[in-house]
Amino acid sequence: MSAATPPATPPATPPAADPAATAAPPPAPGGPAGSGRRAAVLGLPIEHSLSPVLHRAAYAALGLDGWRYDRFAVDEAALPAFLGGLDASWAGLSLTMPLKRAVIPLLDRISDTAASVEAVNTVVFTAGGGRAGENTDIPGIVAALRERGAGRVARAAILGAGATASSALAALSRICSGEVTVYVRSESRAAEMRGWGERLGVPVTTAGWDAAAGAFDAPLVVATTPAGATDHLAAAVPEHPGTLFDVLYDPWPTRLAAAWSARGGAVVGGLDLLVHQAVLQVELMTGRAPAPLAAMRAAGEAALAARSTGPARTTS
Repeated sequence: MSAATPPATPPATPPAADPAATAAPPPAPGGPAGSGRRAAVLGLPIEHSLSPVLHRAAYAALGLDGWRYDRFAVDEAALPAFLGGLDASWAGLSLTMPLKRAVIPLLDRISDTAASVEAVNTVVFTAGGGRAGENTDIPGIVAALRERGAGRVARAAILGAGATASSALAALSRICSGEVTVYVRSESRAAEMRGWGERLGVPVTTAGWDAAAGAFDAPLVVATTPAGATDHLAAAVPEHPGTLFDVLYDPWPTRLAAAWSARGGAVVGGLDLLVHQAVLQVELMTGRAPAPLAAMRAAGEAALAARSTGPARTTS
């Protein structure tokens, strides 16, 4: 565990929630245990987030009628004041970019999992008013892969080297017994991923992006790149591919995922990760387990189906 002392910040009132994320009326007084509790997702941009859909579906299935989940546009500069303005009704927060590292100095403690990648995507407020940081992305990746039959692999490949890649590498440290090859566009990114491998105890080799099709020889391929970056690789999918985990969820499927599926390979999508990491958040914030995975997934699928095509999205 690691600990940090939060800097003193003046009390502040959190900004108004995004109206699109707070269509449900405020909780009524009384009701079941936990009535009047609050949670939210923070980040910038935040209007695309499916987290309110997933968490509200969980509350409904669990009978937590008094619980409310919103979303707020918050950047690094506004985060200390936002946290300082929360009262005892708040149970927890989900965090997306750019807050996953910025929040760490503002917390009383973070889990070993979060410390391993220096990223917190979940804050839980304790009974004594403390702030505990957790990372549910990493176990969420593991759970999503296990659900689709990729519980253990002998080796793996990662396409890309951004923030999601380090979490993917941490997840692979739990399920991959051999080498992980990371395909990157620059030597600086390659060095960064080798460094993460040393820190996480994972043997990492790196290769240039021009050789990215070589990733498909691995039994598990994790694509962490932005929308369109792997489109040119769709034609290189082998006759009998292994498992592809593409972290994008909107729009879906990506060209690579569609080609992979057409060849008979197993495909894990960004929505799978989003749901599994949200399940863990719900359990941490509400104390109720198991969270309703099926209801949350159905809500997420319905929300995506209702959206018009827009920029591609990853977890939040």
